[in-house]
Amino acid sequence: MRASDAERERVAETLREAVAEGRLEMDEFEQRLDATFKARTHGELVPLVSDLPAPGAAVAPVVGVSPATVRGASGDVDWSRRIGGPATSTWAFAFWSGFGRKGRWTVGRAFTAVAVWGGGDIDLREANFEDREVVIRCFAVMGGIDVKVPPHVDLHVNGLGFMGGFDEQTKDAGEPEPGAPRVRVTGFALMGGVGVVRKWTKAQRQRRREAEEYRLRKPDTGDGRKELG
Repeated sequence: MRASDAERERVAETLREAVAEGRLEMDEFEQRLDATFKARTHGELVPLVSDLPAPGAAVAPVVGVSPATVRGASGDVDWSRRIGGPATSTWAFAFWSGFGRKGRWTVGRAFTAVAVWGGGDIDLREANFEDREVVIRCFAVMGGIDVKVPPHVDLHVNGLGFMGGFDEQTKDAGEPEPGAPRVRVTGFALMGGVGVVRKWTKAQRQRRREAEEYRLRKPDTGDGRKELG
């Protein structure tokens, strides 16, 4: 049977409540929400919420949850799903040109980037990690390399700049989350620059804002939990 706009909106509301309660990580929420508004039939909508309680439904308390399964403070990332698996890239090189690694890719446990009279962009905000600890070695000679990481990873920067810069910016910085990968950025910049910044993508910031606004709209029951329904 064909789905109506009202039915799609009810599914979207269920997804918004689930991400506000920490049942869905942010990237899975975005994927399901996108699929919701593209769905044309009931058969496409049902799997998107089949593992979620309906808004307002009573939920039994969870007993005996292992600390390893608990998401970090931001509630956005299930790091266990983003660590492990073979690397899709372990190096990048630019000479009078540029390179980019962004979106869904898997960074190797040792990644080397070289930019000579060129530039490079290494974006880890939506990336997976081959190992719980990765080392990114950046070498910029009369060029520049930008490294973007999620705010809640365990980040260490210790590169050297000579007639150039090797800098870390702390925009959107936060404490490392339990289970988050450790990212070490090191290397050398000669008459060039390497910049490391912690920040969310625009889409992630928007989704976090929407989830927080939705959570705040829920009346407080007085025991630290938000009332459902």
